[in-house]
Amino acid sequence: MKPARRSGPGFGNRDSHSFTACSSRSRAAATACISGEPLASNQSTARQTLIFDDNASAAALYGEGDRHLRILEQQLSVEARARGNEVRLVGETAAIGLARKVLEHLYGRVRAGDRVSAREVRETLRMLSQQPDADLQDVYEDVLADVGARRRIAAKTLAQRRYVDLIRKRDLVFSIGPAGTGKTYLAMAMAIAAMNRHEVSRVVLTRPAVEAGEKLGYLPGTMADKVNPYLRPLYDALGDMMDYEKSARLLERGIIEVAPLAFMRGRTLNDAFVILDEAQNTTGEQMKMFLTRLGFESRAVVTGDVTQIDLPSDRRSGLVEALEVLRGVDGIGFMHFTDADVVRHPLVQSIIRAYERHGADRRDAPAREPDEAPPDARDPE
Repeated sequence: MKPARRSGPGFGNRDSHSFTACSSRSRAAATACISGEPLASNQSTARQTLIFDDNASAAALYGEGDRHLRILEQQLSVEARARGNEVRLVGETAAIGLARKVLEHLYGRVRAGDRVSAREVRETLRMLSQQPDADLQDVYEDVLADVGARRRIAAKTLAQRRYVDLIRKRDLVFSIGPAGTGKTYLAMAMAIAAMNRHEVSRVVLTRPAVEAGEKLGYLPGTMADKVNPYLRPLYDALGDMMDYEKSARLLERGIIEVAPLAFMRGRTLNDAFVILDEAQNTTGEQMKMFLTRLGFESRAVVTGDVTQIDLPSDRRSGLVEALEVLRGVDGIGFMHFTDADVVRHPLVQSIIRAYERHGADRRDAPAREPDEAPPDARDPE
């Protein structure tokens, strides 16, 4: 941000969408503060006061009870105290610089009319921590901005932004990672955008009908009634992106098709954007069948989480096999998400990591002899 211009006894800024940064100690120290130089005797510590030009926008930035500032304090070990349209930051020089970047970006979002949530504060902080020079305006580009979508849909992490770019560049993309990383949701947004821009004439959404540990038993009704429970997540995501009447009309006309993977056999999908969801539950034969359905002017995204395979233990996942077989094939993109890219409730990241640690501990545990009883079942003698 550019240093503020002198205006009478204080400092001001003619840009109504920015704020002034200055030191609360003296006017002479303001230039040092703006340039990020340390202000305390401890050379690793800095003090900086950010003065926003709109009180209402500043209040929205702080959050209810200054909740958003508390997040910065917890995550960066800084002190962030608000008084009216001013925020005083005290802490390590690097942490103060990062906090300032986060507040600067989010204030711009507020002034543009966006609502800032605690989740967005954490996501912005995480992205700028990973890549301080990241262009967040580019990251947050609305995927469906030019197609009149029901809601604004944009990448929430740097990894999601790379994923969106990869889908634009490759005709076939494999997206692998834990739940909550936006694999399927963003793929569907890209598919709807491509359809509305007339880049493809239809969208096909499919997934294998494999029970996730439960036994659903016999389902009455038509074939559609029997498979719809497996496809419900795809319908839910579709409902987020367009109103019910429009989606129902497109589904009825076959422009958008939601079907189990078994229904793809024998077909050739031309001029289509195809998404295979929950691909970790395909067999090798099913995966090969799906990949060979692609016709002219078609694109496909395959999503899955190789840690949540619901196939019988004696069947190998078609997704795992495809990652080995197709690695290095020109024209295919691979996107790997990690637990750090989860954008659901913060607890989801902790849950995923806990399961990963548990799995690692079990793998590292020494194997018992076949006839050795477990510790709690041994004879006391």
